[in-house]
Amino acid sequence: MNDVKLAVLGGEGTGKSALTVRFLTKRFIGEYASNFESIYSKHLYLEGKQLNLEIYDPCSQPKKAKFSLTSELHWADGFVIVYDISDRSSFAFAKALVYRIREPQTSHCKSCLLHFRAVESAVLLVGNKQDLCHVREVGWEEGQKLALDNRCQFCELSAAEQCLEVEMMFIRIIKDILTNFKLKEKRRSSGSKSMAKLINNVFGKRRKSV
Repeated sequence: MNDVKLAVLGGEGTGKSALTVRFLTKRFIGEYASNFESIYSKHLYLEGKQLNLEIYDPCSQPKKAKFSLTSELHWADGFVIVYDISDRSSFAFAKALVYRIREPQTSHCKSCLLHFRAVESAVLLVGNKQDLCHVREVGWEEGQKLALDNRCQFCELSAAEQCLEVEMMFIRIIKDILTNFKLKEKRRSSGSKSMAKLINNVFGKRRKSV
């Protein structure tokens, strides 16, 4: 069984827990205690594979708090970054999270990065509370641009009103993670073959010269 680890991040009151519980139980609960973190588990069958999905929902952080995401970056295979379309400050916080995830993890030269760059984490930016369009502070185009500029998927929805859309959103990011798993395996296999070929060429030539 494949393990898939997903972190749902965002500012306080954006609906991270509501989205997660909506996906897991199909129920909508509007209020959650924000002073503790949770890891939810769910077994899925997707693309012919049995998956053990773990969803990390951290306790809410103040929007202006400093954060490193070090443990999340090491733990998670993908990220759902949530903001509230009726709260511009939550969008600024989501933007900072996206920038942190997409931050270069090495200081190597550009050509080295292009050659050895690891497969990027799957990221889905979500504008939640679409049912509050009448008090919207963040335009759809702004979310779409942030996602495009940082190689993320993007959607707007309402955890309160759209059960199916929430499910499809989670399936979408999980499929991106599975695609990344395949790319990593392909690169690992290709790298092993290249190393074996290099070793064979070096030592093969040495044998011939003896």
